[in-house]
Amino acid sequence: MEKIIEFILSVKFYGPIIYVLVAYIIYLAISTLNNKIIIKTKKNKKRDTVLRLLNSVIKYILLIIIILLTLDLYGYNTNKILASLGIAGLVVGLALQDTIKNMLAGILIIMDDRYNVGDFVKINDFTGEVVMLGLQSTKVKDISGNVYTINNSSISNVINYSNNDSTLFIDIPVSYSTDIEKLEKILKSLEKNILKIENVVGEYTLLGVDSFNSSDITYKISIKTKPFKYFNVKREINKLLKITFDKEGIEIPFNQVDVHMK
Repeated sequence: MEKIIEFILSVKFYGPIIYVLVAYIIYLAISTLNNKIIIKTKKNKKRDTVLRLLNSVIKYILLIIIILLTLDLYGYNTNKILASLGIAGLVVGLALQDTIKNMLAGILIIMDDRYNVGDFVKINDFTGEVVMLGLQSTKVKDISGNVYTINNSSISNVINYSNNDSTLFIDIPVSYSTDIEKLEKILKSLEKNILKIENVVGEYTLLGVDSFNSSDITYKISIKTKPFKYFNVKREINKLLKITFDKEGIEIPFNQVDVHMK
């Protein structure tokens, strides 16, 4: 009984308990912070997955530390164990240096919410839609269908066009004989139909006569569209303009040359 009491009062008994309690408090604090980030910020499956992965990694790191400290209490030489782990970790780290850099960069991209799958971005000098975002690399597809794979660690500059609406500018060529006031009335009458086009979000504006060219006058309009969704919008508006101009007698001129016979 005396030996049992002596053991209970010794650091060998209460030491591991203190280690476990401190480790649990640290893990609980980190886990709570990560959960708050998941709940309060914009939902992102990949980022949430990484945060949960970090929780798991931290749990195992704390467990290893508790085991090593407990072994040290009981008189085991943990320096040799740590030295062995250090050498092994150094070898693995050197062998997987580029992989680790890519993974760390991928985690930062996800944590910072720089871009998500489906966003239209410019990464370095390549522009397109993000089709895959992983811990190792990012894949971006341009409008021609080419897929560009970029190592996360090599990403230096990012422009995310999906964070804000896009402004579509359309140049409308009309002949010099066109009544500009009549043209503006026709364009204003098309506002309701244009705002109904898919991916148009509003702010249809008549900007006015933009330039005088060799064979036509250029009238410019602008429309707000969803981020990087202006390709189909422009086609629909051009179709609507052609049909309306044909009905109203507004001429869309082709290149013309005046020839003077000497």
